[in-house]
Amino acid sequence: MQIIIVGCGKVGTALAAKLSVEDHNITIVDTDSNVVQMVANTYDVQGIVGNGASYSILAEAGLEETDLIIAVTESDEMNLLCCVIAKKAGRCQTIARVRDPIYIHERSFIKEELGLSMIINPEFAAAAEISRLLCFPSAIEIDTFAKGRVEMLRLRIGEGCILDGVALKNISSMLGCDVLVCAVERGSDVTIPSGDFILREGDTLSMAASHKNAAVFFKKIGLNTHQVKNTMIIGGGQIAVYLATFLQKMGIMVKIIEIDEKRCETLCELLPKAVVICADGTDEEVLNEERIEQMDSVVTLTGIDEENIILSLYAKTRVKVKSVTKINRLQLNDVIRSLDLDSVVYPKHLTAEMILQYVRATQNSIGSNVETLYKLVNDNVEALEFHIHKDSKVTNTSLQDLKIRKDVLVACISRNDKVIIPGGQDRILPGDSVIVVTTCSGLTDVEDILHP
Repeated sequence: MQIIIVGCGKVGTALAAKLSVEDHNITIVDTDSNVVQMVANTYDVQGIVGNGASYSILAEAGLEETDLIIAVTESDEMNLLCCVIAKKAGRCQTIARVRDPIYIHERSFIKEELGLSMIINPEFAAAAEISRLLCFPSAIEIDTFAKGRVEMLRLRIGEGCILDGVALKNISSMLGCDVLVCAVERGSDVTIPSGDFILREGDTLSMAASHKNAAVFFKKIGLNTHQVKNTMIIGGGQIAVYLATFLQKMGIMVKIIEIDEKRCETLCELLPKAVVICADGTDEEVLNEERIEQMDSVVTLTGIDEENIILSLYAKTRVKVKSVTKINRLQLNDVIRSLDLDSVVYPKHLTAEMILQYVRATQNSIGSNVETLYKLVNDNVEALEFHIHKDSKVTNTSLQDLKIRKDVLVACISRNDKVIIPGGQDRILPGDSVIVVTTCSGLTDVEDILHP
């Protein structure tokens, strides 16, 4: 596809990185010439310096031949104007980042009236992910498929866990619940395992299951399956507002610590049922005064990644159940992997993932279409949900007879609201939603799982 990305901040740069490796022709547009040159040289994309809401600049970027324009500047209004101009002049698909909470209840209206293909809000997406983690605190990461009927959960095998030394093929019979381990991280190695794979203490698993079976699985291996009762949020930005709103609807008590007095006043107006403390959340004395040791969970949402990491490491020694860390800079991945953090959320990564999913979906072929896409295990693994069409080559043949590539695992089939963890005798039928896990990036159709 021909894609124009307007705005070369963290999200724009992440998109350029992810989309350029999937053989798309990318042009980036930004007013900062130094940033444009850096991104263009790093990811081998074309760069244009200028205002992305200018028709002449978009024309120079190749608007007439463009299939998709993605506007992710710091200004919501600029993003919307850019998409409107592109839609009228170039007749391409358009995606706008819209972050201001004032638009949160108007997204459907804006999308429909302006003819946008998609509106994204990184802060809202991050808050939704964090709220899922606080509902199921033993999981490191949770992704959902099949309209919430299937979950992909990531967890670590701790000391004394009954899974240590168990072969994957014996898990279902041993625990009496249907789950499928799709990927295993052991040190720096990532494996799509066979049934003979033996689990060890320290392994990190990605597993697929229905919500009910996931809860049974966690309970039987001795991990907490109940949502937290309270949480302390350090940092009162927009993610905190969205998150507190989600949590209060779930009956979870919320305490927010924010250093800026004016922002605290705003938080009190927006969240009258939350406890808002005007203080420095990075001060150990403040945390102790606010009784951090009595909290079930702590979420660190300051604007500085290093502060969030240190606070979460400290909280991990004090809180009862869960800590969640917000990270903005994707370049810190290697450092973060070496730390003993519970869960890490990347708002910029979530945004890039949503857009990548949309791009894959527009490349649908006759056999299926991409419904959902998640990058797992530090982008080393992809989990994709395909909706199967009647003409697909994968239908009406048992899985054991399909010539499936060795780096691919059919993890789950959703059929008529029923979740199936498939065995060799199971078949994929038209109308199914099929979840595939693979270390091979770039699948756009379910038929890509087959040997060429």
